[in-house]
Amino acid sequence: MARKFKATRNLRQLSRLSVASSRLLLAAWGGSRTQPKQRGARSRPPARIPSDLTTEVLGFGSNPGALRMWVYAPPRPASTGAPLIVVLHGCRQDPVRFATDAGWLEFARRAGIPLVMPEQTAANNRHRCFNWYRVDDVRRSHGEAMSIRQMVRNAVELFGSDRKRIFIVGLSAGGAMAGAMLAAYPAVFAAGAMVAGMPVGIASDAAGAMLRMQRADPFRTRLSLVAAVLAATPARSGQAWPRLSIWQGGRDRTVNPQNSELAAAQWTGLHGLDLKPSVDRAGPGGTRYRSWGKPARPAVEVWNLANAGHGFPIDGKSSVGRPGPWVIEAGISAVDHVAAFWGIGPVKASPQ
Repeated sequence: MARKFKATRNLRQLSRLSVASSRLLLAAWGGSRTQPKQRGARSRPPARIPSDLTTEVLGFGSNPGALRMWVYAPPRPASTGAPLIVVLHGCRQDPVRFATDAGWLEFARRAGIPLVMPEQTAANNRHRCFNWYRVDDVRRSHGEAMSIRQMVRNAVELFGSDRKRIFIVGLSAGGAMAGAMLAAYPAVFAAGAMVAGMPVGIASDAAGAMLRMQRADPFRTRLSLVAAVLAATPARSGQAWPRLSIWQGGRDRTVNPQNSELAAAQWTGLHGLDLKPSVDRAGPGGTRYRSWGKPARPAVEVWNLANAGHGFPIDGKSSVGRPGPWVIEAGISAVDHVAAFWGIGPVKASPQ
């Protein structure tokens, strides 16, 4: 059965194009929808991407991880040298629905920034979680990590993106995979964000992943955490590591909140920073913010939301984001703060 082409004209509502329309569009782009993507298969990428729509790109590389690639092109063509954002969904989430609910599509529309939204499949993981713990899927030039890297390369060519301003963000398993991508390809990404994610190298199989999600490793040293990242990438020879924003809910029952502390220790260690933050302040509703490095441009920041559970935080008073599966009202917009940390936002709403 032909798979259906998903599109979003109104970022407040997802809709589906008809199969006939999909075939016409895909014929114009040189794509094919008749067979599922196979490992190692190659096909021509689309020659252009329609604006203000989410589009599946079929031919983006050898795709050793057998993932699907979705992109969003803002209403006005992205200017040459604009940033590029990679958004990784969590388990059981649809990539486009997650990007919409979390507010990334609306942010991208306003800022004129394209998005890449990799999609995990049930054939790879029955819960459609990215396999952030499997060595063969997070190793440089292998598996899912390589597939995402190929998507980035393809999107940079499609949109003319600035190779020095590529960012990655993920929730839960997607957050852990975002960290793994920063470790495997540190020269590709300027910065990232991990929401309810896991430190790099904390597990190597499904049983170990479940254990560490429920109970953070109390014996893991900062030195070993740093070594896990260094083992994933070639020697850096003094080059800067990507900057990282870490988000964690205090009432998370899926990912033990202590994992955010291990992730902070891991990435501050990579940056050669002390364990003591340069900024440590409390906010409303049990929010605690810490950062390491220069206060105006920290290398690592951690947002602890004491009253939040497992999910991507949004602010109902903001005009980006809406509650959805594992997207939660927390009184704070992660999109706005992460974009500000990256140096590309937030972007105010257009006047009506």
